Amino acid sequence: MPILPPVAAITPDLTAIYKDLHAHPELGFEETRTAAIVAAQLRAWGVDEVHEGIGGTGVVALVHGKGRGNRRIGLRADMDALPIHEATGLTHASTTPGKMHACGHDAHTTMLLGAAKHLAETRAFDGTAVLIFQPAEEGMGGARRMIAEGLFERFPCDEVYGMHNSPNGQPGTFGICKGAAMAGAAFFDITIKGRGAHAAQPHNGRDPLIAAASLVGDLQTIHSRNLHPLDTLVLSVTQLHTGSAYNVVPDTAALAGTIRYFKDAVYEMAARRLREICAGYALAHGVEITVDLRNAFDVLVNDNTLADAYMDAARDIVGDAAVSDTEEPATGSEDFADMLKVVPGAYCRVGHAGTVPLHNPGFVLDTDVLPVGASILARVVEKRLPLAAG
Repeated sequence: MPILPPVAAITPDLTAIYKDLHAHPELGFEETRTAAIVAAQLRAWGVDEVHEGIGGTGVVALVHGKGRGNRRIGLRADMDALPIHEATGLTHASTTPGKMHACGHDAHTTMLLGAAKHLAETRAFDGTAVLIFQPAEEGMGGARRMIAEGLFERFPCDEVYGMHNSPNGQPGTFGICKGAAMAGAAFFDITIKGRGAHAAQPHNGRDPLIAAASLVGDLQTIHSRNLHPLDTLVLSVTQLHTGSAYNVVPDTAALAGTIRYFKDAVYEMAARRLREICAGYALAHGVEITVDLRNAFDVLVNDNTLADAYMDAARDIVGDAAVSDTEEPATGSEDFADMLKVVPGAYCRVGHAGTVPLHNPGFVLDTDVLPVGASILARVVEKRLPLAAG
């Protein structure tokens, strides 16, 4: 089965919607224009219910199949952009300086709209499709907010599926990693308060810069000297801010960064050692050090059985040869993981012809992936909620 006919018929519309969303990116919890377009298009394409304002700017829609079974399949797409200035030169490039859809969430939104059109037109399934358009995926907790505001109590799901584009230069491919597929993540801010002094008389101060510079290196020993070599941990210090003059020992220094992990026990160890090392540095250097460490993403775990079901649906669209379950676990993070902690499901990647990495100002999405993604999402509903024969 190729692209589903109702999706193929609206492919020009999907491309136009995608280009409009791409030209008008909105950051997390600011997706008011995007959400309004989504809600209006869903209503125009005949879905049964549209609920707005869930999780701030989130939208949830319901489509009932011909069979009125009580099982429900959730499909989720993210909507937010990134604080990146676009450098693609596309005719539909961002019109908002400093904001860009550099991760393809505009495409994910468009794909789910395409799936909604197919499901509302054909209704060839027994049960209900729950379409979840989520805000603020990029580290701002959009999934957690929707869940906290009763997403799955108001709209129960038996299973839930997510999708991400992959600029791997291999259009029409479908890849999935069973089990722990994407890393959990935490962000940290470390503030070091010393005592300023003239740079010609540093003995009169307590230099926070010295402590900060040494701390950057010693934090790496959390991985190399505390963790089994076969376990995975990434700890990256990504910011160091201090000082404002050539001849002044500063009062304060600040570090920031991230921790990525696949096991909760690994994260707990890393968090404990980070705090212990900072406490030791405070004593050794005679400074005050405060640590703000907060979990941002859970580990994304694909259900093995539902991963198989997702692949089965994808084969109907892209063919057996293009479907693979050998994707490597990714140290990147995705807050769809929070939904999978509540409802079992699976998360996949769909390849396209682009090759510039995600989160890059030159990222370009191949629009040919739009009907592919839409068809796979619609097909998984049909296959998981089959109509009774006859």
